[in-house]
Amino acid sequence: MSTVLILGASRGIGLEFTRQYVAQGWTVFATCRTEADRIRLRDLGAQTFRLDVMRLEDLAGLAWQLDGERLDLAIVNAGVFGPRDSTLAKSPGDEEFDQVMRTNVLPAMRMVPVLAPLLKPAAGTLAFVSSRMGSITEASGSYGMLYRVSKAAVNMVAKLAHADYGATGIRVVSLHPGWVRTDMGGPNADVAVDESIRGMRRVLADVPAHPGGGFYDFRGQALPW
Repeated sequence: MSTVLILGASRGIGLEFTRQYVAQGWTVFATCRTEADRIRLRDLGAQTFRLDVMRLEDLAGLAWQLDGERLDLAIVNAGVFGPRDSTLAKSPGDEEFDQVMRTNVLPAMRMVPVLAPLLKPAAGTLAFVSSRMGSITEASGSYGMLYRVSKAAVNMVAKLAHADYGATGIRVVSLHPGWVRTDMGGPNADVAVDESIRGMRRVLADVPAHPGGGFYDFRGQALPW
């Protein structure tokens, strides 16, 4: 039986990852912050961990609770969009900057050395849920600047994790889920959440077509950094 850890499983993309992997018979470890979220994930069939990605003691506690586990897959999903009107002409305030960068980037950096020993025995996959908006090559305007910058940083974390751990057998990838109809994406987004997750699961399952060190969208297309 395969095992996956989903960081940021309370809603949206993380919740749907949990639902689909449980339905496929995987052992699913799912993190959340509130009791209501824990109950929802438990009722889906996941094993739950209370985790606030902003708290070092919570990250240390997760490492302790998972000690000895063998992960086939870890998905780092926690994130926020921040101010939608953030542009070069309207820079974010200190609190907005701290919220987005500390939520989207810092936990991704901190989780790599925690997850690597759990993934190495199974030559597992470490996946970062990023965004096409973090592609430097494709940037054509500064709308959502703070979110774009944070996801570009997450992509760098993924590339560095691949550089440091790829030789140990761990596959590291960044994923673009599409513009998804979630609380973050809004009701006008063009991709249903179940479609997005099915697509990303296909990418994660097809190692030869989507090797480590790559940036892929939910349809399996390689994206430029």
